[in-house]
Formats: sequence, structure tokens, C-alpha cells
Amino acid sequence: MSATRLRRAAVLVLEGAKPLDAGIPAQVFSTRRSMPYEVRVCGAAPGLVAGGDGLSYHVAHGLDALDWADIVFVPGYRFPDRDDPPAAVTGALIAAHRRGARLAAISTGAFALAATGLLDGLRATTHWHYTRALAAKHPEVRVDENVLFVDEGSVLTSAGAASGIDLCLHILRGDLGVAASNHAARRLVAAPYRSGGQAQYVPRSVPEPLGERFAATREWALRRLGEPLTLEALARHAGVSTRTFSRRFADDTGYTPMQWIMRARIDVARELLERSEQSVEQIADRVGLGTGANLRLHFQRILGTTPSEYRRTFARGE
Repeated sequence: MSATRLRRAAVLVLEGAKPLDAGIPAQVFSTRRSMPYEVRVCGAAPGLVAGGDGLSYHVAHGLDALDWADIVFVPGYRFPDRDDPPAAVTGALIAAHRRGARLAAISTGAFALAATGLLDGLRATTHWHYTRALAAKHPEVRVDENVLFVDEGSVLTSAGAASGIDLCLHILRGDLGVAASNHAARRLVAAPYRSGGQAQYVPRSVPEPLGERFAATREWALRRLGEPLTLEALARHAGVSTRTFSRRFADDTGYTPMQWIMRARIDVARELLERSEQSVEQIADRVGLGTGANLRLHFQRILGTTPSEYRRTFARGE
């Protein structure tokens, strides 16, 4: 892709589209200095599209926008388990994918992707209320009901509503780096990072004071990543046993406490690699990983690349 060309994002609004699902990618990827994307909202044809929840949409573009796009978002829509989208829509999605565009479904938009056959044999998710219906309608899809989003490379799916924000921030991290993703999260007043493996909902009632304490402990840890942090220290700050802390922490985040700490350290290292001239050894010390060799080891394990390669890709001005 040309360094100067804006990335192209199409938002495909289908009949019955849910307003939050349609609005998330349109807002996250709106063109601005920090967001080098051009967005086109489209439908099966230009004009009025009947939506869900009392809203309708007037879209300027038809399916030709999918020929133009680098990534196509398919927002959720009402009654996805009844009928498949029109053949022209599924055909356009297949053609876009064959051309190299990524396809990203929010919530029940996964049904439209499944109708193309492109999810066959792959993991996918959708809103928890519809996971069984998706599995029944498309048995070739490996439906995972206990995650916020699934990234299978050229096709991505997310759970309901707000998890579309998590998916969009995940895409931004891959496209532009962690600093751009964190900036977008601040603009949206959203959590900068929730694990794709996090459960869609906590299956039992959580006493509010304990939930607040765990959130406070995560904030406390983020301010001390350069210091030694142990499971015992985290549990002590939260005022619970290590066993309770570990179990509840995994429910809340999708990670064990120490996995979460390591990923938080790697995320800070990514931002320093993008925004500073500090050496790998200096960054390793600053984020609590001690040595450059240790940073390189965990960076490669988590991100599949080296700190130097990451810096060349995402450093400012590139």
C-alpha cells in the first residue's frame, strides 16, 4: 500500500442494521490526522436502508464500495437466523475477499460472513444470544461463544455491541501500532485493551465493591510496571487471597494476572519503540523486563516479531 494513500474502509449496512453496530466502525475510522482512513458507508444499493431499533439509514454507496475497500465491516442486523443476505451481497463479499480485502463482522454480521462460506472451518463468534443459532445454521463454522472477538487473519468476527469497539481497536493496533490504538481509545473513552479471549459476560453476579477493587489494582499495577510485581503483591493490594485473585482476574480479563502484566509491559514497550529513541535495553529496564534479551524473548513470543522490526514498521514519520 502506498505510504500516502488513505486506507479504505467500507461499512456495509444491511436491512435491519443495528445503529450502534453500524456507528462503531464509521466513528472509529473517521478521517483525521491520527486516523489515515477513508470510510464509505454502503448498502446493497445506494439510498434508504431500513434499520433496526426505529432507525433507517441513507447510504451514499452501493456494493461498488466493496470493490474499493481494503477492509469491509459488516455491522449486526436483526433476525440474522431467518434469511441469508441477498446473493448480490454475498457475492460482493466473496469477491472483495478474493481481491485481498479483510472482512470484519460486528455482532450478528457474522451470519452474513458465514453465508459466504468464508468462515467454514474457522473460529468465529457473534452476540452470545445468537451463538447457538449460528452454529446450527452454519455447522462448518467453529463457533466460540466465550470470546469478545476472533481474528482469523483475513476474516474477523466480534461479539455484540461494544465488543465491536474492541475489534476496531485490535485492527488499529495491527495497522498503525499501539500508540494510535491508545489514542483512539482515549478519544472514544473506551478501555484501550480488552483481550479477545475475554468472556462476553461474567456468568455470575459480582459484588460491586470487589469489582471496583480489582479495577483499582489493575490501575495500580499499570503505574508500577517498571517495578517487580508478583501475584502476592497484586492480591494483597486487592485485599483477597491469591487464589481468589487469580480466578476472578481471569474472569475479568481473559488472562492470568502475570500474563496480563507481561502484555501490559509489552504494550508500553511498543509505545516507547514507536515514540522514543530509547534503546531496547533502556526500554526493557523501564517496563520492568530487566534486559534487552528478555524484552526480545517476550516480544517475539507475544507479537511474533522483534523490537527492532517493530520500530522500523511503526516509528513516527513512517
